[in-house]
Amino acid sequence: MDEPVANPPADPSAYPHRTQLQLRWKDNDVYGHVNNAEYYSFFDTVINEVLIERGGLDIIEGEVIGLCAESHCLYLGPLDYPGTVDAYMRVGHLGSSSVRYELALFDPDGQCSAVGWFVHVFVARATRRPAEITGPMRELLESLRVLA
Repeated sequence: MDEPVANPPADPSAYPHRTQLQLRWKDNDVYGHVNNAEYYSFFDTVINEVLIERGGLDIIEGEVIGLCAESHCLYLGPLDYPGTVDAYMRVGHLGSSSVRYELALFDPDGQCSAVGWFVHVFVARATRRPAEITGPMRELLESLRVLA
């Protein structure tokens, strides 16, 4: 697999997919801002939402599932409850059974709060062996792919 992009862009126009997520009271920590672990949850949510809605991923009974092999987050600024977060996503690398998503999170004022990446390896549910990405899932991922 290619080396991951150290710093995906902090520019919303660099990402073909956007989802707005509502921040929740439970996301805050004792320091009064959204806890760092929640940023990974935002990454996971935006990725799986688009895979399920547009790629046909069946998380309950599908023969193929995506497992996280690697993730990274560079924190650039706080997020605060109440409010929203704009989560942007693109595909930086697409292999035969793996994909690296590149992500950026923006606060309601348009300031970039974090950038990062998340690698899925698609595997057969029964064997946990790599499975080729095909059909609507490949078409979706190709449509989100940004060539360097």
